[in-house]
Amino acid sequence: MSALTLFSPSGVVAKATPLRRAVKRLTNLGFDVSVDESALARFQRFAGDDDTRLAALHRIAEAAPSIALATRGGYGLTRLLDRIDWKLMARSVERGTRWVGYSDVTALQLGLLAHAKAESWAGPLALDDFGKEDAAGGLDEITPEVFCEAMNGELEAVGFRTEAGFDGLEAKGVLWGGNLTVLGSLLGTPHWPKVRGGILFLEDVNEHPYRVERMLLQLQQAGVLQQQKAVLLGHFSDWKKSPLDRGYGLKQMVEMLRSVCATPILTGLPFGHVPTKLCLPVGRKVTLVVDRRDVFIGWEHTHAHEPQHQDGHEHDYDCGCDHPH
Repeated sequence: MSALTLFSPSGVVAKATPLRRAVKRLTNLGFDVSVDESALARFQRFAGDDDTRLAALHRIAEAAPSIALATRGGYGLTRLLDRIDWKLMARSVERGTRWVGYSDVTALQLGLLAHAKAESWAGPLALDDFGKEDAAGGLDEITPEVFCEAMNGELEAVGFRTEAGFDGLEAKGVLWGGNLTVLGSLLGTPHWPKVRGGILFLEDVNEHPYRVERMLLQLQQAGVLQQQKAVLLGHFSDWKKSPLDRGYGLKQMVEMLRSVCATPILTGLPFGHVPTKLCLPVGRKVTLVVDRRDVFIGWEHTHAHEPQHQDGHEHDYDCGCDHPH
């Protein structure tokens, strides 16, 4: 049974009920779940003041559980980046800890990669996924299944469907990325991972396509996109159309970006602020292969503490879309 600790590095946990629901569901999945002592702390919009949240990170790193799963995102980790003991965090990864989350957790994951070349997992959050009440859709089937395989060291590949036009594409490189807004905020700081020849994945929420375009163009103009072998776009959800759009949307945004960027830009990655999300190993070298419209991302075990398996497991989720959500 893997030890799993829930912690709150960013936004405040408004209600304890979803956290209790997440504990129950994760326990039923076979994890030995504990909740960090400050997970329900409150200070302004944060899960405790900066010192409290920083102490939680270091406390969990010292304990080095098998899994450190963030309760939620929001905002707060950027405040801590200059003060985090990255050597301590890297030692926890060496001892077998998988730091898991998405959204604001992107800052922690990219910091680990930048400062220590340490791996983490882009995946679900405790409240957003395991804590969701049934009346709001509950927990879907794919997310927990993929999460369990990833945390048990069994997941070695994922797959999805993309648009036509990329058949035969093959690429190898470090998989990295996360939330586009958070990632872009690190550009030019010591916490930016300088990945060349990588495979970059991106998602965001509540951002109109023109804002997504602006952030992607910043990465293009800064030379980041050109340095990658492929860019994978996940979901860009919960944005509102404007009367000024006049036919402009996500599809048109992607077309514009492709016109100025030679790096292949693939859409349809099942990841983001949506119920169904894959688990992706941030910082691990992967192989990307496109067969007609089917995209496969595979990797070998590189973590000394992961159990080795001869047979790989793969999840193929068809989003059924020809453009990012």
